[in-house]
Amino acid sequence: MTASLMRRICARLWEYCLLTRLHKPIGTLLLLWPTLWALWLASGGFPSARLLLTFCLGTLLMRSAGCAVNDYADRDFDPHVERTRQRPLAAKRIRGREALLVAGVLSLLAYLLILDLNALTRELSVVALALAASYPFTKRFFVLPQAYLGVAFGFGIPMAYAAVLGRVPAEGWVLLLANIAWTIAYDTEYAMVDREDDRRIGIRTSALFFGRRDLLAVALFHLLALTILGLLGLQAGLRWPYYLGLAGAAGLAARQVWRIRGRARAACFEAFNNNNWLGAAVFLGLALALA
Repeated sequence: MTASLMRRICARLWEYCLLTRLHKPIGTLLLLWPTLWALWLASGGFPSARLLLTFCLGTLLMRSAGCAVNDYADRDFDPHVERTRQRPLAAKRIRGREALLVAGVLSLLAYLLILDLNALTRELSVVALALAASYPFTKRFFVLPQAYLGVAFGFGIPMAYAAVLGRVPAEGWVLLLANIAWTIAYDTEYAMVDREDDRRIGIRTSALFFGRRDLLAVALFHLLALTILGLLGLQAGLRWPYYLGLAGAAGLAARQVWRIRGRARAACFEAFNNNNWLGAAVFLGLALALA
């Protein structure tokens, strides 16, 4: 293999890394924390190493596949948005069919990971794939696509319960509801970054839907998510470290709302990224409560 060919291959692989956001792990982490909450709750503590590895790798693969589909769906919009115009598809450094091929390969790899799990988990994975693939298109017609994203981002929750218990109890669906509320909160912060670009090109987002009430909406959806998590903890009889974790998460949520009060793009993006620590605080409290 010649040096020039090797350089071309490496350059193409790097474009695929950019396409799938492997250089930006925040999206994977925001999918992973709720999945870990579910694994710990369903297992009553530390899950099996096999399940933990399966869901961590599956989350990474499906988030990466979702990014490829998202960029394919938005390939005609991204060139007109300041934050996204240099993405590989928007800048025409790769072709649309390449993005779909990457998404297909990653989805197949994710499915192979769960082949030895029970039938319900495999069936739910098909639903998860359909949600991930269809989400980007909801921004054309649904006034609150962040709610749909919350279902798509949280579908690792029922899958985790199914993998551990062979069923999805009411607790699992309640946890999914909390994740939907949390997703609306943090993705509204994300949408506030692109508000004017999205308005101009006709994309629908929660930031546009809530308008000047966006700060109130972020605060209320954070509050709703944490309230549901608190009630879930009471129902499950979780010990005090869990509520300490929720208190830490509440502090982080309050700080986010304060930071975005001026609606500056940089502050909104910083607040969005801060949700990684919010999810981690809930997980840490949960893990300690079940230890």
